[in-house]
Amino acid sequence: MFESYISNALFAGICVAIIGGGLGCFVVWKKMAYFGDSLSHSSLLGIALGIALGINTTIGTFLVCSVFAGLLVYLQNKKIFSNDTLLGILAHSSLSIGIVSISLLNKKVNLDSYLFGDILTVTSEELLWFFIATLLVVIALSIIWNKLVLMTIDENIAKSESINTNVIQAIFLTLLIIFVATCVKIVGILLVTSMLIIPAASAKQISNSPLQMGINSSIIGILSIILGLYSSVLFDTPTGPTIIVMLVIIFTIIFPISKIKNT
Repeated sequence: MFESYISNALFAGICVAIIGGGLGCFVVWKKMAYFGDSLSHSSLLGIALGIALGINTTIGTFLVCSVFAGLLVYLQNKKIFSNDTLLGILAHSSLSIGIVSISLLNKKVNLDSYLFGDILTVTSEELLWFFIATLLVVIALSIIWNKLVLMTIDENIAKSESINTNVIQAIFLTLLIIFVATCVKIVGILLVTSMLIIPAASAKQISNSPLQMGINSSIIGILSIILGLYSSVLFDTPTGPTIIVMLVIIFTIIFPISKIKNT
């Protein structure tokens, strides 16, 4: 019989894997890995905001990540600096401000749990929010999936099909922010992007269509959660990093097999 904290961790991890499966495909296709990484870095400032205001840190993370994404889009349109320069400036400044802010709060905060995740502390109340977030993202992504795929292939073609690319992009960014806000609890700020990229990159090797890639990516993510949780309990290792190690192992198994299959 599973302990309640194990079952909470398992279901929360599965929720994050489902959310990240579809979103991760677009992050890989659109080469937005650095954006996802920068977004996760900014989440520490949101955690500091949540602690300071006495609100749920997930809400604080969502608010700050939203401001971060909005500011980035605004600066990108101004074309002052290149995208990677803007991402580097915003990501590392928000991470640094977040760390300094937490140190000034005079409250005992376990930074390791935020940097590397603390999935085993997910409560039943938090699990409910994970379910709601998963349902919201799955429904929204299923509605915009075809339009988002077309935008990824060619944005001009999407516009010619009367698709409001700005609205679709805004929805996608919002879903990505929800993912970051929920995933921080699972694998931590420093490893959030891994849950987006590695499952999608693995699924890409064995999929024949965008939809199949999204489904396979979620399945691979769920498998890594199950194996990672079991291994961390068995070997007494940090759960978040162990989950990512399982993802890497799955990727290293799939990659050569796919290459042999394609030759």
